[in-house]
Amino acid sequence: MELEPGVSRAEVEAESERAQLKLPLKAARKHPGRQELPAHLPRIEKLIACTPEQCVCGNCGKETTLIGYETAEQLDVKPAEYFVLMTKREKRACKDCEEQGVECAPAPARIIERGLASDRVVIDAVVSKYADYLPLYRQSAILERESGLEISRATLDGWVMRVGELLQPISAAMAQELLDGSYIQADETTVAVQMHDGRSKKLSSLPLAIQLAGWIGGV
Repeated sequence: MELEPGVSRAEVEAESERAQLKLPLKAARKHPGRQELPAHLPRIEKLIACTPEQCVCGNCGKETTLIGYETAEQLDVKPAEYFVLMTKREKRACKDCEEQGVECAPAPARIIERGLASDRVVIDAVVSKYADYLPLYRQSAILERESGLEISRATLDGWVMRVGELLQPISAAMAQELLDGSYIQADETTVAVQMHDGRSKKLSSLPLAIQLAGWIGGV
């Protein structure tokens, strides 16, 4: 114990006499002021009319004239509205030539063939998972609450896997671009992940470059 480093009285006195640091350490930034709402957002007008009493002059009793508006803007939102998209394809036949059979308009290409969800719902699930970090089990609960349709997490997993299959040509092109470079740099830091059942698990993220190389090189 005697060999452990200690703090001398002189060091304590020197520390107490040191000038106090002024906080905050970072230079204070000027407040940007009131933000302007984005110009690209659509504007929906809500007109509030004056009361009947305000439409009459308090002095002479004549009806007042509208001279303008006092305008204020706020950011508003319309909650997601689920609806059933009914696709009807024409069927045609010649009444005089029954042997020709029936012709039907071609079905549009879909991400999930014969699935209950449209492409927009599938894309929204993928964006919510990877851009907004919203787990699929939570999305399943939200879909059931908002639409009344119970879609299992396994089904959502299938959507994600299918979208991944469709994106493989893009990932292959990205991998080729990486392999054509002089070096590849990746971060292998482990990430703590909370599972849907509450368990925590540390995942070691494989370098993206190795995964991409495996996709096109078969390694």
